[in-house]
Amino acid sequence: MAISTIKVSGEMGRSFSTKMNCSHPFVIDQPKMAGGNDEGPNPLEIFLCSLPACICAIGRIIALQKKINLNGITVTAEGDIDKDFLLGKTTEGRAGFTEIRSYVDIDADMTTEEKQQFLKEIETRCPIADNIAERSVIKPVVVEDATV
Repeated sequence: MAISTIKVSGEMGRSFSTKMNCSHPFVIDQPKMAGGNDEGPNPLEIFLCSLPACICAIGRIIALQKKINLNGITVTAEGDIDKDFLLGKTTEGRAGFTEIRSYVDIDADMTTEEKQQFLKEIETRCPIADNIAERSVIKPVVVEDATV
């Protein structure tokens, strides 16, 4: 087993705008109508975007490993969420997406069956899909010393 730790951080001041620190820093925000400055996508969009990005990346890795002539992959993801729960208007239901769908268009000289098999391998090896489908241990810790 080759376990690696990936570390990112976010810093928010007096507005919703959150500066994300990672290999390519960016801003996550809320739309103006929700009280944000609309300086970037919201957390739900970022979460959903990670699935198509990972499907594409894992697809390319598999194609390179298996010497598949992959012209490209286009993925659209959509998710259903109960905003009343996340806004605290109800305690019935759950905060997360209740269903996430991905529509994958594989541009390669493959039969439909081969594309389905290729997509199944992508899904099996995609860490984002795995984290959506399976539970990961999440350990929130209050930090008193900001040097962590």
